[in-house]
Amino acid sequence: MKTQLNRICSGILLLSSLSLTALVQAQPLVQILNDAQAARAQEQAEFDQRAAEWARAAAAQQQTMLQQITAERDRLLQTTRMQAETYAQNDIGITALNTQLREKANTLGLGELFGISRQFAAEWSTAFEQSLISAQFADENPSRVEFLNTLAASGTIVSPADLEKLWLEGQRELTAQGQVANFSGTVVQANGEPKQATVTRIGPFLAMADGEYLAYLPALNQLNILPKQPDGDILAAARELQSASSGYVNAIVDSTRGVVMSMYVERPSWGERIELGEEVGYVIILVGAVGAIGFFFQFIYLIFARIGVSRQLKNLNKPSAGNALGRVLLSFKSNEKDIEEDAEIVELRISEAVLREIPKLERIQPLLRLAVAAGPLLGLVGTVIGMIMTFQSITETGQSDPRLMATGIGQAMIATVLGLGIAVPLLFANAALASLSRSVVQILDEQSTGMLAEQLERRKKA
Repeated sequence: MKTQLNRICSGILLLSSLSLTALVQAQPLVQILNDAQAARAQEQAEFDQRAAEWARAAAAQQQTMLQQITAERDRLLQTTRMQAETYAQNDIGITALNTQLREKANTLGLGELFGISRQFAAEWSTAFEQSLISAQFADENPSRVEFLNTLAASGTIVSPADLEKLWLEGQRELTAQGQVANFSGTVVQANGEPKQATVTRIGPFLAMADGEYLAYLPALNQLNILPKQPDGDILAAARELQSASSGYVNAIVDSTRGVVMSMYVERPSWGERIELGEEVGYVIILVGAVGAIGFFFQFIYLIFARIGVSRQLKNLNKPSAGNALGRVLLSFKSNEKDIEEDAEIVELRISEAVLREIPKLERIQPLLRLAVAAGPLLGLVGTVIGMIMTFQSITETGQSDPRLMATGIGQAMIATVLGLGIAVPLLFANAALASLSRSVVQILDEQSTGMLAEQLERRKKA
């Protein structure tokens, strides 16, 4: 009798444990543990209470209690069998109804329609997830991507409402692709903080906010400001488009839906390119800067010298020491009384005066010629260093990955460009200085020789 009672109590405990297990799946782990411990303590207390009642009862009362428990067990078993039969009958009925439904769907051709709908839902789900337009409808719940995923994975019959929504989503995407729209959305700033802003969207191609271009992150379904913005007219076009209220304006459209724009903004600026050239690049720039400063200094000097000589040509009888021609004429005037007796000496002294002016007129030109020759050579040095770095990266990694070699090749090319970049302008600058200086020297030679010949001729006639 005690053995039967223990079995019945064990069965009750097993049913309680199964009920507890079903309840556990929806609760937090800490709450699960607390509930399990409380339920176990309560069950143990009930068991001890029943065992005590059983021990205190007389033999006849124990027999009565056993009969009651046995009757309750039999009743529960009978109920279980009836529910199992009902479940089996319902399952057979559901299977028969599903069979009839499939036969009717096949007769009406709905099976193919549902299959095509799920196929379209799967294809559109991937396309919509990557589409910039999804950022405009990010606040919808459920989102259109979630709806399409649910529909594509559904194994049941597609409802008319779902078919209509599938068509509407496709039509909305197609319509939005041809629109330039403004909408209020969340934009992640460069510091990582979200901010509400008015976003201007050009179809599925580009989006901008506050005059800056945005990038779309499909995994997060959000827009963020490009860490690096394009320069010049491209950025100005974004600001002009956002400020426009009507009419036609110029705009930038990236047919690759942001891929080319993201690559374009990653292009290094001139400062970054020069920094890539490292020490050799700085040396080349220093040489070019020294040559440019010398050129501007000498160019201004020659301009004023040319102006002074031109003014002196208009008044040769009053030479001035403030210009090159005046100083040459003054040296000629001081020997004018001795010109007949010592013509050769006077000629030499005039030549001396002209030669004294030439170094001032031709200075800086040797420096420029040196810079013109040194620029390409320094560029060649940088090229060699860059190639050495490239080969070193290949040796260290054991592979010729273009991304690993990019730094060395970039340094090599930048050094070459910098070298040629200072050589070519300085070559033209040197030519300009040489032309100006030769014109002034030519005037000095002509005027000094002409004055000497004129005085000699005058002396002979006298």
